[in-house]
Amino acid sequence: MFSRVLHRKRPLFPYVLLSPTAFFVAVFTAWPVLLSIYQSFFRQRMNIARFREPTFIGLGNYRDLFADPYFRQIILNTLEYILGTVPISIVLGFLFALLVNRKVRGIGLLRLAFFHPMVLPMVSAATIWMFFFTPGYGLFNTALRALGYSGPENWTGNPSLALLAVAIVAIWKNAGYYMIFYLAGIQNLPTDVYEAAALDGANSWQTLWQITFPLLRRTTVFIITIAFVDAFRTVDHIFVLTNGGPSRASTVLLFDLWLQRFEYQDIGTSAAITVIFVVVLLAFTVTNFIVSERKEA
Repeated sequence: MFSRVLHRKRPLFPYVLLSPTAFFVAVFTAWPVLLSIYQSFFRQRMNIARFREPTFIGLGNYRDLFADPYFRQIILNTLEYILGTVPISIVLGFLFALLVNRKVRGIGLLRLAFFHPMVLPMVSAATIWMFFFTPGYGLFNTALRALGYSGPENWTGNPSLALLAVAIVAIWKNAGYYMIFYLAGIQNLPTDVYEAAALDGANSWQTLWQITFPLLRRTTVFIITIAFVDAFRTVDHIFVLTNGGPSRASTVLLFDLWLQRFEYQDIGTSAAITVIFVVVLLAFTVTNFIVSERKEA
């Protein structure tokens, strides 16, 4: 009798274990997204008396956003920032991992040197680079002048260089972080494959591109995913270095979301940006997963 009761209750046990996670996902992920979708259909601004009460406008917030040339510039800034930071950071992380994957004296210090920027908070890293970018005597400009550079030196105050300055800080900060994932993947690769390649006469370049990199495909897919998401959500250094300027030249999507919600107190517009933000990230993640699984099959 007891065994039959236990057998009937056993199918519920996995759901009991999943219920705490499901609760937190529902409260802190699903509900905020649904609330943002709902609010995006209304016009409501807390700092304007006649818009304090929400007014249903349908897709009006979305139309206003995409009709705004400043918002289109922000989208372009975001794409340039992602395309400029994600590939370079990943390539540098891979090269750093190959460099430190050696059994030589002092290699631990080299690994620490590459990984150390990731330990720093982004605000601290941006503060350090603010000194580097200082016109006239900043270390970054001093090094460039020693190499023959004679262009503009006010990186954070120049509309043509502000986004590049922000991207440089992100690359410096993240490359060592991605190195750790690649290093872990390289050290877990099967050694017999490399022994067979050496017997077949494969050189270092052939081993790298025909064995190492293909075996690290899953690691690369994972790193691309977290790098893409991180590029969307990291704005701390923008506050410190440029505050989105000059003339919104370094404003990205998440920074504009913060401005709309907390500076302009425009609830409807900020909710619409949140929905756009979630849709882009969800589309990228699902596409990346489908492509990865299809190749694996």
